[in-house]
Amino acid sequence: MTVLTETVDTTARAIEAGLFTWPAEQPRLIGSRCKACGLVTFPSTSGCSRCTADDTEQYLLATTGELWTWTVQGFRPKSPPYEGPVDFTPYLVGYVALPGEVKVETLIVGVGLDDVKIGMPMELVIVPFHSSVTDDALVTFAFQPVSAARPAVFTTAANPSNTGA
Repeated sequence: MTVLTETVDTTARAIEAGLFTWPAEQPRLIGSRCKACGLVTFPSTSGCSRCTADDTEQYLLATTGELWTWTVQGFRPKSPPYEGPVDFTPYLVGYVALPGEVKVETLIVGVGLDDVKIGMPMELVIVPFHSSVTDDALVTFAFQPVSAARPAVFTTAANPSNTGA
């Protein structure tokens, strides 16, 4: 497994607008919450999959959670839509359960295959994304173990309170 150790360019563009707050000192994933039943979703949606209401609001997700499950992406995904490096290196992906909110599918960084464990505390980080299609400086979100050394990866502070509009 390759652990990302690159610095993040704070002028880089988010891989997708509206996915997370960027640039920001403490980035947050942007989800939505149904005003009728309270269901939280990520990414954000305009309608509720639980009660079918069409009245949702932006909801900033917690930055810490617990690794719910994981696997190894062992082969280069089909392109398109994959835009990652042509020289493919396997990487970890999984779901992080954000307490009382939602499970987020995510890239997992800062931990090797021998050390990743279901249930480990995780935190949101912003990491460089190298597109094989464009030369734009891009960033995406990932989660890493809370105890991971983080000198070269931009990390967020844990802040479970929601400050969404």
